[in-house]
Amino acid sequence: MTERVVLAYSGGLDTSVAIGWIGEATGAEVIAVAVDVGQGGEDLEVIRQRALDCGAVEAYIADAREEFATEYCMPALQANGLYLDRYPLVSALSRPTIVKHLVRAARQFGATTVAHGCTGKGNDQVRFEVGITSLAPDLKCLAPVRDLALTREKAIAYAEKHNLPIETTKHNPFSIDQNVWGRAVETGFLEDIWNGPTKDVYNYTDDPAFPPVADEVVITFNAGVPVAIDGVAVTPLQAIQEMNRRAGAQGIGRIDIVEDRLVGIKSREIYEAPGAIALIAAHQELENVTLEREQARFKRQVEQRWTELVYDGMWFSPLKRSLDTFITDTQRYVTGDIRMTLHGGRATVTGRKSESSLYDFNLATYDEGDSFDQSQARGFIEIYGLQAKLSAARDVKFGNGVDLSGFTLNTEK
Repeated sequence: MTERVVLAYSGGLDTSVAIGWIGEATGAEVIAVAVDVGQGGEDLEVIRQRALDCGAVEAYIADAREEFATEYCMPALQANGLYLDRYPLVSALSRPTIVKHLVRAARQFGATTVAHGCTGKGNDQVRFEVGITSLAPDLKCLAPVRDLALTREKAIAYAEKHNLPIETTKHNPFSIDQNVWGRAVETGFLEDIWNGPTKDVYNYTDDPAFPPVADEVVITFNAGVPVAIDGVAVTPLQAIQEMNRRAGAQGIGRIDIVEDRLVGIKSREIYEAPGAIALIAAHQELENVTLEREQARFKRQVEQRWTELVYDGMWFSPLKRSLDTFITDTQRYVTGDIRMTLHGGRATVTGRKSESSLYDFNLATYDEGDSFDQSQARGFIEIYGLQAKLSAARDVKFGNGVDLSGFTLNTEK
């Protein structure tokens, strides 16, 4: 029986050429797998036919937009997933979604190897291969660009020689990856980190310097997941799409960052994630209202580790699953409404409302009706600071007290 290879197929030049390239190098038949995670562009049926025209023996097409939004973007929202406190894991979240379909196709079509179009310098090779072997340890992985020396020049020459139905002359200076959660842009003149991004870099967001009239929006959450916008019920996918549209019109979610790649390289990336950034800001504020203080403090540590694991391609790891359990438990009371003003690149929270709120007006107010017993504060401070007080007294006893000799008070008026 002829060996079979499942190829993650985008419909572009490199993966179209990889179909025949893999066949010639390994003698295997190629099954092309295209997964829609909201990246837009060509119709999936067009992509499917192109794969067959380029020599694939089968073409597996999956509309995974709802799956991606619900099973991957929503956990990231609940985790407030921001790598280096800024990047909302746009590409990192889509990879495990695609991996699941690659493995499913490998099982369905009897393939022994899964191939992807990543280079040897990026994070995605790790995300694909670790994800694949985490779900199916018996499968082998192949990267034609990395393992079979498929350069862009060779790809163009191959496509022209074999008259493949793929555009070979159009040259985009950028490497772009996009889905419903956001858009990632790199390479070209952006590799000089002194160069500012030009207007043609952006697609999901309008210029925040020239915004339309401010847009007020109310986002309703249930257990950390948006369920309505301005009172209209939405699915997770619809929530992301609507906030992409409204926040994008205000230029919200533009990110220019030099980040630490898993392979040890620092890389300059431009991201656009209007919906993700606005939703995370709203979710964080609702958590400020509904999470108990110590739970919230610890969750911030968990969020950072969760985000690092996802960025590093460990979506299916045991630790990530364990952290998921904690994060899910914290969302029990993250239910309510957040009102935001979207304008000029900013998503500003202006109102919060929740039946499960821990904010007590009568405890917080300084006006009449204050129910907080201020007389208890004195004893609390005495006990709370007791260890610091004893430690300071010991320092003084052994001559290690804080030196205040150079300190003078300014008494001039």
